Amino acid sequence: GHAARRQSLHRLPAPDLMQPAPEKPLVAIACGGTGGHLFPGLAVAQELLRRDCDVLLLVSPKEVDQQAVRAARDVQVATLPAVALQGNPLAFARASLASLRAAKRLFTQRVPSAVLAMGGFTSAPPVLAGKKLGAKTFLHDSNTIPGRANRLLAHGVDEAFVGFPQAAHRLWIQRHAVTGTPVREQFAPADAASCRMALGLDPRRPTLVITGGSQGASGLNDLVLAALPELAARHPDLQFLHLTGANDVDKARGAYAQLETQNSKPKTRSLVQPFLTEMELALGAATLVVSRAGASSLAELAAMRVPAMLVPLPTSADDHQAHNARAFADTGAARMLNQRTTSPAHFAALVSELLTNTAAREQMKTALAVWHQPTAAADIAERVLRACGLPATARSTDEEAAWQPPARFAKSDRKSTRLN
Repeated sequence: GHAARRQSLHRLPAPDLMQPAPEKPLVAIACGGTGGHLFPGLAVAQELLRRDCDVLLLVSPKEVDQQAVRAARDVQVATLPAVALQGNPLAFARASLASLRAAKRLFTQRVPSAVLAMGGFTSAPPVLAGKKLGAKTFLHDSNTIPGRANRLLAHGVDEAFVGFPQAAHRLWIQRHAVTGTPVREQFAPADAASCRMALGLDPRRPTLVITGGSQGASGLNDLVLAALPELAARHPDLQFLHLTGANDVDKARGAYAQLETQNSKPKTRSLVQPFLTEMELALGAATLVVSRAGASSLAELAAMRVPAMLVPLPTSADDHQAHNARAFADTGAARMLNQRTTSPAHFAALVSELLTNTAAREQMKTALAVWHQPTAAADIAERVLRACGLPATARSTDEEAAWQPPARFAKSDRKSTRLN
């Protein structure tokens, strides 16, 4: 596998970052709501830390955010009140106003040099608060079709960064850069056997990984579970790692348990979890991934060169997941299918064909390399700092080493600062 530099993110107590007259510049990153916003924000945070910046992550109260930032180190984490626009409009307006007030109070204690919004409903209040206090403001959009929050913010920020070139044409801003989508540095091609062992799976058996993203995907779960008997019959040695989201984990475990009772040799092995913080292990273990088509997930697949069957979320805003998936499929980097028109039998046949076609998977890996932008996080960090008139050169590091999966998973019960 490729060599990857390892640098952890460590959270410091709030008072250490909120002292007056700090020597280091502070960059606030609004990146909550979904893993697709949060994880690219963490990747940029890593690069800003290397450039001697203080970093403040602004996240939502959602469990996916709270769970992911527990491992964040060397950064301050604050939770802003937020409600998705798809819910009650009045609740959304109230939460947005509360979030704006909380961001203003936070920034008044220490004005950031820059505020970077990674998209989603947590983005607007910090950008507006930072702009009012004189901070430079930026946004990043990872999808082919920018989200509503970013489309609204674009005309007021200093610069926009996009993952796909076509996204820039849908933002009302002239100053933009096509950077790609930042990926955390632990996402690099890895030894499949080592990753499987770290997860408690058989290192020698082919592995199908199913993931609906950080929040799960009920429609995708139902399709996979209906196809399980056929997949197990076609591939008796196949093992499964299924990340279901919180709502479907019991149902999925029941379906795999039922499969275990059948006379399959060798025994079907499965690991079903609602969410996995160490997503690099899941992708590293995979022979093939069945996945939604969020842009951050696609960037991680490209970074690790993992062949995938993409099943876009049919109800995604502006159908952006279908556009993302089509961009990958059109270049041979993935296969794509329509959840609404695909039967379980057809799904099993398509997955089976890819599991047995080694040449097709190798061609996907080659095509995926073109989509990987290894300098995306560094490019964004440097452009943000230069726009603020700050040094943008990373510290040199001697920590160059091949990535190895951890022997066991570190857990933390530390809580982030919650602002109401």
